[in-house]
Amino acid sequence: MCSKFSPAFAADTHNRFPEKTIWAPPLTINFTPLDFTEFGFHPDLLDGIDSMNFKTATPIQEQAIPQILDGKDLIGIAQTGTGKTAAFILPILDKIMDTPEGEYTKALVVVPTRELAMQIDQAVEAYSYFTGISSIAVYGGSGGSEFSRERTAISRGVDLIVAMLGRLIAHMNMNYVDFSRLHFLVLDEADRMLDMGFQPDLMRIIGKLNPKRQSLLFSATMPPGVMKLARTLLHDPVTVKISLSKPAEGVRQGAYVVHDEQKVPLLLDILKERTGQRVLVFSSTKQTVSKLYQKLKSKNLNVGHISSDLEQAEREKVMLAFRNSQVEFLVATDVVSRGIDIDGIDLIVNYDVPQDAEDYVHRVGRTARAAREGTALTLIGPSDQRRFQRIEELIGSTVEKLPVPEALGEAPAYAPGKQRSFGGGRGGGGRSSGGRKSSGGGGGHRRKQGGQKRSHGPSKS
Repeated sequence: MCSKFSPAFAADTHNRFPEKTIWAPPLTINFTPLDFTEFGFHPDLLDGIDSMNFKTATPIQEQAIPQILDGKDLIGIAQTGTGKTAAFILPILDKIMDTPEGEYTKALVVVPTRELAMQIDQAVEAYSYFTGISSIAVYGGSGGSEFSRERTAISRGVDLIVAMLGRLIAHMNMNYVDFSRLHFLVLDEADRMLDMGFQPDLMRIIGKLNPKRQSLLFSATMPPGVMKLARTLLHDPVTVKISLSKPAEGVRQGAYVVHDEQKVPLLLDILKERTGQRVLVFSSTKQTVSKLYQKLKSKNLNVGHISSDLEQAEREKVMLAFRNSQVEFLVATDVVSRGIDIDGIDLIVNYDVPQDAEDYVHRVGRTARAAREGTALTLIGPSDQRRFQRIEELIGSTVEKLPVPEALGEAPAYAPGKQRSFGGGRGGGGRSSGGRKSSGGGGGHRRKQGGQKRSHGPSKS
């Protein structure tokens, strides 16, 4: 399938991508979207899509779905919030429906985090609701009964598995996992898998798969390690790429340059104006998350928190409360900067500047999803300025520096070029888219400035 879009989107590739690259426009480019009915999906799958009120495809979906339906291996390069989950789940579900029934696993989706596994599992459940396709999420963090449920489903040949690497390896060690007839492999967030040191586990899993499978690799970035992985796993792949390393057009970005001791009072000032809204506050460490949670709770704010210190059941409970607006403010580490799939987050606050510039994009990508609008504010401490300068270089724009309220005292100037070295980051440097019931929840086996009142945040341009 030839792209109908201009190759102008191929600027600045530095020959890193193969010739068969489709340059889809970012969500900020005006184009006529394709209706989901035009892909030729099975009626039962269209019923699931329609029940979610998804009507038209995003750019990554419009370009990737036909390639996957055509049986091609594919590299998908897209930031969060672009609809990439549906870009691979929908055509795989459609192709499974064309596969003769049999008690063997037909599709495997491998992910680096529990949160992403849960998100994709929920999407599979919704889209496949009327199809009769069975699926299971295998992500760990649960008790022995959940492991037993997973083992039963895998042994019986569940159609589609969404798996976190470590948990899948635990099942494979018990010698009942059979992927010899697998048709489809998806690696999602491949860059994060390699960052987290999962390559040995990943290669072990891949060594047990049907070599004649169709393979898909999705990643927000394409560093050399991911490109090498793609060359190893994929056969003559097509690459679909949309705007990379830039927040969505609907994100209004702003930043406060502050002293460290000004951060907590400024955060309180910001949140007091956001009562009734859904706000996600990011910090890089679980210690700071705990400290902020206790401080905000002491101010009688409706707040929850998530970090690796919490058991999986507790994390899921907090996330559900946030999703249902029972919790207004959520303080979290970067464990949820990828994988959380909640529409309508009004504000992102970066309490600190992330070590990796790419993580900034993923943090702010939690708001303004699927062409909505949202705000992202960052508190830049004295040791953060060079890192934030790298972020501005990465996204190709200068983030507006907002005035700090006078009541908080004098703030430092933004002068990253004069900052002493405090260390750096790693490497230095769809649109709004359901009936058999599942036999369980996640992991279950399913069948088929000043004293005056002010408004914090950048002005709209």
